[in-house]
Amino acid sequence: MASPMLLSEFSGLRSAASLPLRRNATSEDFVSSVSFKTNAVGSSGGARRAPTEAKLKVAINGFGRIGRNFLRCWHGRDDSPLDIIAINDTGGVKQASHLLKYDSTLGIFDADVKPVGDDAISVDGKVIKVVSDRNPSNLPWGAMGVDLVIEGTGVFVDRDGAGKHIQAGAKKVLITAPGKGDIPTYVVGVNADQYNPEEPIISNASCTTNCLAPFVKVLDQKFGIIKGTMTTTHSYTGDQRLLDASHRDLRRARAAALNIVPTSTGAAKAVALVLPNLKGKLNGIALRVPTPNVSVVDLVVQGVLEVCDAPLVSVDFRCSDVSSTIDASLTMVMGDDMVKVIAWYDNEWGYSQRVVDLADIVANNWK
Repeated sequence: MASPMLLSEFSGLRSAASLPLRRNATSEDFVSSVSFKTNAVGSSGGARRAPTEAKLKVAINGFGRIGRNFLRCWHGRDDSPLDIIAINDTGGVKQASHLLKYDSTLGIFDADVKPVGDDAISVDGKVIKVVSDRNPSNLPWGAMGVDLVIEGTGVFVDRDGAGKHIQAGAKKVLITAPGKGDIPTYVVGVNADQYNPEEPIISNASCTTNCLAPFVKVLDQKFGIIKGTMTTTHSYTGDQRLLDASHRDLRRARAAALNIVPTSTGAAKAVALVLPNLKGKLNGIALRVPTPNVSVVDLVVQGVLEVCDAPLVSVDFRCSDVSSTIDASLTMVMGDDMVKVIAWYDNEWGYSQRVVDLADIVANNWK
């Protein structure tokens, strides 16, 4: 078993830790390893840059929080192998353009966004077709030459549902939620280097799994995990009620902005989808809290670890590009075989950056 680090060997995290580390980071201390591996350019997550002759034609199905964050993230990247050509959303052109431009969490989009007639929007002169149909089978993906659909509704998450996009003429589907059944799941920085381009439908897992899996991988590799429990203190989402109203989950039926709402999460168990050796070792719950964005994972694992400090709060991680930022000042070691690790993540922006990363991997390994 590896010897625990001494506190004096670790300099601590600073707010800059939420920014990507350099590609050639070599520090072997725990936090440097975590920070490097959770970065999108970490050793097991970067896209293999095969030449892309033409950009991949992408459609977004569902222009909600993740759909709009995805478009903003894509817009901010130079030389992207993706070309967003269509959006399917029931709100129509006026809603799509307004909500993309003005966002209560992200602020005003630094781009020229406007409707183009009644069937398209323009983003800095780039015209994107807007269609509206609740049944993916009816969408004009074949006629438009769509290669990849970003499935962002949270509804079509199994093969039958996501497969409707294939029936409509799209070639592949990337689900921005945990997939159901045998759909392959990839987390950038963890197992995305194992991406199989023969698979027509894949999942990017959940935002919480994207936060948890990278540093759990490092913990297990460097120290070994016997078992663990996870609590995510998660900002409220659109699946909760603004005021008390009916919901299949009676706790999520209660007013989101007034309550701490305990609910279930499959994020801990889903880690086993990308790290099979951890199957049966992790479990967890979620506490939805009255904040609109940024969440934090509290993981208690049995193993060996020692790390140090960094005094930040949730707003400091808004629009953090990375999947997971360890808060070393909140990490606690009990004896020589148990540790509590705290990691912050922007459950919208950081997750959407990973969706773009995974879509890039699909594009650069296109078959």
